[in-house]
Amino acid sequence: MCSFQLSNGEMQGVVIGGNFTSLDGTQSKAVALFNPNTTEITPLDGIEGEVNALYCDQERDTVYVGGNFKGANSTNAIAWVGTDGWTNLPFAGFNGPVKAITKASNGHIIFGGTFTGLGNSSTPNESSSQVINLSTANITDENGSSGTDPKDIVCPGSSATPWLLQDDTPGYWEADFSFGFAPTKLRLRNTRQDGRGTKTFRFLAYPINGIMNLTYVDPESGNNVTCTSECPLSDGDDYQDFTFVNRVGMNKFRIAISDWYGSGGGLESIELFQSDIYAYAISDFNEPKCGGVKNPASATHTGPWKVSPSLESSSEYLTAELNGDYDPEKISVTFFPNIIESGNYSVNIYTPGCQADDSCATRGRVNITGVMSGDNDKDTNFTSTLYQTNDFDKYDQIYFGYIEKSSGSFTPSVTLRPLAGQDVDTLTIVAQRVEFTLTNSTGGLNGLFDFDPEQAVVNASSIVNSPINKLGASFDRASGVSVLVTDSNTTYVGGNFTSKDHDNILAIIENDDVKEPGGGLNGEVFAMYLNATQLYVGGDFSNTDSGPVTGLDNVAVYDTNEDKWSALGAGLDGPVTHAVPLMLNITADTPELVIAFTGEFSSCNSFGNYDAISVDGFAIWVASESNWLQNINGNYPAFDGSLTSAVLDIPMDGGSLYAGALSSAQLGTNGAATLSDDGLGQFPLKIRAATPSSNSSALSRRDVTSFNKNTTGVVTGIFYDENDYNITILAGHFTTESTKGDKVQNIVLLEDDNVAGLGSDISNGSTFVALAVRNGILFAGGDISGTIDGTDIRGLVSYDLESKSFNSQPASVSGANSTVAAIAVRPGDSGDVYVGGSFDTAGALDCPGLCTYNVNSGQWNRPGSELEGTVYSLLWLSKNQLVVGGDLRGNGSDQRFLASWDANSESWSNFPGSEDIPGPVAVISPGSIDYDQLWVAGTSLKDDSVFVMKYDGDKWHTAGPSLSSDTIIRGLQVFPVTEDHEAADLLDKNQVLMLTGSIDITDFGVASAALFNGTTYQPYAMTIKAGDGPGTIAGIFTQRDSFFKEEKHMALGFVVLIGLAIALGLMLLLVLCGIILDRIRKKREGYVPAPTSMYDRGSGMRHIPPHELLESLGHGRGGAPPRV
Repeated sequence: MCSFQLSNGEMQGVVIGGNFTSLDGTQSKAVALFNPNTTEITPLDGIEGEVNALYCDQERDTVYVGGNFKGANSTNAIAWVGTDGWTNLPFAGFNGPVKAITKASNGHIIFGGTFTGLGNSSTPNESSSQVINLSTANITDENGSSGTDPKDIVCPGSSATPWLLQDDTPGYWEADFSFGFAPTKLRLRNTRQDGRGTKTFRFLAYPINGIMNLTYVDPESGNNVTCTSECPLSDGDDYQDFTFVNRVGMNKFRIAISDWYGSGGGLESIELFQSDIYAYAISDFNEPKCGGVKNPASATHTGPWKVSPSLESSSEYLTAELNGDYDPEKISVTFFPNIIESGNYSVNIYTPGCQADDSCATRGRVNITGVMSGDNDKDTNFTSTLYQTNDFDKYDQIYFGYIEKSSGSFTPSVTLRPLAGQDVDTLTIVAQRVEFTLTNSTGGLNGLFDFDPEQAVVNASSIVNSPINKLGASFDRASGVSVLVTDSNTTYVGGNFTSKDHDNILAIIENDDVKEPGGGLNGEVFAMYLNATQLYVGGDFSNTDSGPVTGLDNVAVYDTNEDKWSALGAGLDGPVTHAVPLMLNITADTPELVIAFTGEFSSCNSFGNYDAISVDGFAIWVASESNWLQNINGNYPAFDGSLTSAVLDIPMDGGSLYAGALSSAQLGTNGAATLSDDGLGQFPLKIRAATPSSNSSALSRRDVTSFNKNTTGVVTGIFYDENDYNITILAGHFTTESTKGDKVQNIVLLEDDNVAGLGSDISNGSTFVALAVRNGILFAGGDISGTIDGTDIRGLVSYDLESKSFNSQPASVSGANSTVAAIAVRPGDSGDVYVGGSFDTAGALDCPGLCTYNVNSGQWNRPGSELEGTVYSLLWLSKNQLVVGGDLRGNGSDQRFLASWDANSESWSNFPGSEDIPGPVAVISPGSIDYDQLWVAGTSLKDDSVFVMKYDGDKWHTAGPSLSSDTIIRGLQVFPVTEDHEAADLLDKNQVLMLTGSIDITDFGVASAALFNGTTYQPYAMTIKAGDGPGTIAGIFTQRDSFFKEEKHMALGFVVLIGLAIALGLMLLLVLCGIILDRIRKKREGYVPAPTSMYDRGSGMRHIPPHELLESLGHGRGGAPPRV
């Protein structure tokens, strides 16, 4: 992006370039003008392809545009001048992509990229070389003779039968295609049967419905002659060629015969040629196998492909709809082009847009591989990954380099497959065509070009005499420039290049003197950003070339005054592709500049006293703190996604604009956050997501006891404040550090300033999902295992919080999943602890799904013998009445979802009206102070829908409207509010029901917490987890279980992330699963189509009016996470 202001001070807007087909629903291919004041988008039509670089030159009222595109008469470089529009540069662009543009101190414009010369693409020595397949077209005629067939003349030499018109009658021959083309040559052979033949004709193109201008060589004079409506056709034995004057796309054409020799007109053969070299996925669109074509273009495919109509695209194409367990090796399309001349080519693959065929919701990524030469010693094989989520048609360059011509022993090929590992239910991929364009090389360039705007003509001498061009020419073969930055009289060049004196980064001083900053770098440079004297560099390197500097893994900062490299912490563990400035509140109310790095990394490396941080492709360096944002103490926003460009201090506006795909949150933390009257805050310990283990748990409410192997984070928590103790317990599957510096796994105890765990006796792979405390004894259940004092444990462990030691352990649960999902201590002094989950036995006792452990005897007991199954939730309504929710069976056969146990009479009964509940109850919560009313939630067995129901003491009511079937409810709790809502049957005016988990609300999306006011659901809290879209709030726990008596109420507000403010004067803890924001990977809950290139969804523009830019994030924000 760049801010475009004219020399007279008039602000035009911000020019946005990239690989997109629309912005905010407006079709805008590759480049557009954005007005930051009105948010209006103006497409700059005329370019087809991808824009990689922009430079707005206010002095000349010009925007220089570079990339991989075609526009006007230029390739890969063009200019937009003032209000006049597109203007060709004095040279015809470049023969390879442009990656960077800057302005040198002498006013020259410097282009960087992977080109080797100026000029448009070239054509093979045999121009108009590819035959357009007429044999598969729908061929018809008008006034044709009844004894002839118009299809007989499309393959020369295959038939001796000409096509004839009726005697003395004009007529036409017509071909209609399912693909588009731009022909360059027409070849006709006259019939000459019985003195008949065509004398004059005209060529009509459709859908423009226009007569084409043709040129031909006059057989008598030998001169080139132009014709339109009456083109003469020789009556000789040989064919006659006609060349098209204009390049016009068409999908149907007509040869209309207006005069004839003898008794009537006719033709013996017809051929149509184009200079474009294509290979289509649909074989019928490729070159015919007749007519003398030696190695015709072709395609093969495997898998469930079907032909889709062209709709808004240029041709029909293949579509494959795949389920989530597809095998990429069994689904492919391989394109084989007809390359008649070896040389350097640019290879583009075309992708139809998803809007026209309504497949945007399921489009994903594809893997492209190519074999361009039969010589294994040549570096010509390639692999590339592309996104197919473009709204409109687009193309991507997948290769630029040498291709060996087709022969009997070798044929170049490009293969398209679905990318492996996409976590989707349904995936749609498409395959249409691949284009091969032969490139020429005018001038000895190699990645750098120095352009003087004062020169009206670019000639060979100006190219040779430029020191910058000479510098590029000194680079080794296959070099490329990725980024250019100018600082006063110095231009910094970064990329992938080597020469006798320079590697990957260099500085050009006054356009002549060249030096290698600090000794250069030992790997490729992708990104640079200059802030005063600090040049931030990202790429794929590990050190300098001249000597070791510790910690230069993929990121570094160069001091331009000191000529010295320094580390950013200890670097990142993978390549960095972008370095973008970001304004952020860190140490004061005034935003300061930080550097956001985007790339293919997963963590910030450990350094000093700081452990490695999981960041998954997006990290922010805070120069004022000399540290990564996540390491800084304090309450700071968190970010996730990618930033690819930024414009700071927009003229006439003063705001900033950022490009990429960014989600943000009010607070960055992991596992737990504190909430009090003062608002949201950091929890006083660093919780790290543990590595997913073979038995770590997700506790999905759809199958509470079937543990997901990929879940990490905090799942549950509880307070213990009896006997003057103040202990907070968090549990789940995570890692943190004790006060002594020891690693703590999966369960942590916080007492004042002391942090401790339960020791190493419990397996690190355990996941805790349920906690309860009785008389200082902690009972923790889940998918756990270990050995304590020589005794194997499974499912449940007990720990004395006051003596801080393990006591006698309950015998292990076993059978089924051997997991515990709920624990409930019976009120009073019975000593009974009820444990529910997925198990068959406890110790040697049969008690499928529910068992009672007595702390006094240390024995397991079965509460009755009538009920069994899988228990998801437990709630004591009184000292004697326990409500049990789950997938249960009474007397071995009767299915129940909610049952009641009377501990006094030791008997089971169906909970009143429970037959109205449509599926297993996963969550139970009191609905009134006396517990006469209940709220429950679960998933229906009939249609897999999510239900929320209330028992009012007499009967059950279903809360409406219905929630999406993708909803996962982990918690329910009634809260009072300060402002009454409208009257509702299910809730008092001063009450709301809060749902926590992953709540998919119609017409909104996924919220981590939502409020139900008796009639509607409202999103209340949003969280984001690392790399996987929306996060989940596992639950809320406080030092009070009930708020029904509280006189002060919860203020009802909607603040990004979590905005609870319960006026109790007590600290609250929100247990958040994976809330830390480090990287959003192009999907929301479930699956969202991945953006084109980096991100191709122009609709993100609608979320970033100037007054909601990122500087405000330190103060919180409202609304959904923006995509910019």
